[in-house]
Amino acid sequence: MNGFIHDTAIIDGGARIGTDTRIWHWVHICAGAVIGNACSIGQNVFIGNKVVIGHNVKIQNNVSVYDNVILEDDVFCGPSMVFTNVYNPRSAISRKDDYRDTLIKRGATLGANCTIICGHIIGQYAFIGAGSVINCNVPDFALMVGVPARHIGWMSQYGERLALPLTGFGESICPHTGTHYQLKNGLCYLKS
Repeated sequence: MNGFIHDTAIIDGGARIGTDTRIWHWVHICAGAVIGNACSIGQNVFIGNKVVIGHNVKIQNNVSVYDNVILEDDVFCGPSMVFTNVYNPRSAISRKDDYRDTLIKRGATLGANCTIICGHIIGQYAFIGAGSVINCNVPDFALMVGVPARHIGWMSQYGERLALPLTGFGESICPHTGTHYQLKNGLCYLKS
C-alpha cells in the first residue's frame, strides 16, 4: 500500500485497503472491510466488517460506516453524516440478523450531518443536502433536502444544479461542463 496510515489508526487484521488510500487519526477499520484505491478516510471514522467501499471515496471526519453499507466509486460522505443498519433498534433486543442493506451509488454526495435510514438506495450522482434525513430510495442525479428529505431538483455529475422540472420531460446542460441531461418520465439521464 502506497498510501498513509496515521499511527493512531486501528486496522484489524484481514481488512483489505487499496493503494494510495489515506487513513487519518483515530480511525478504526474492522477485519472484514474492503476499501478501494485512492480513498480518504477522515479523523475518527469507524468502518464495520460487512462494508465495501469503492475507489476514490472520501469519508470526512466523525462518520461511522456500519455493516451492510456499500459505497460505490467516487462517493463523498460529509462530516458527521450518519448511516444506520437496523430500522427499529432496541438496546435489549439483538437485531444483528435484521440488518438492512444500504447502497450508495457512484458519485453520490452525502452532505454534512445528513442521515441515511437503512435499506435504501441512493442513486448515481444524487446530492443529499446537509442535515437531510433520507427515508426512501433516491433517483440518479436527484437533489434532496429537508427532514424528511424531499426532492427539489436535479444535479449534474459535476455537482451543478440543472434547470429541469421535477417531473415530466425536459433537457438541460451542465453550466460548468456542457454535458447534456434529459428528463424522461420523471427520471434524469445523461443525454445520448
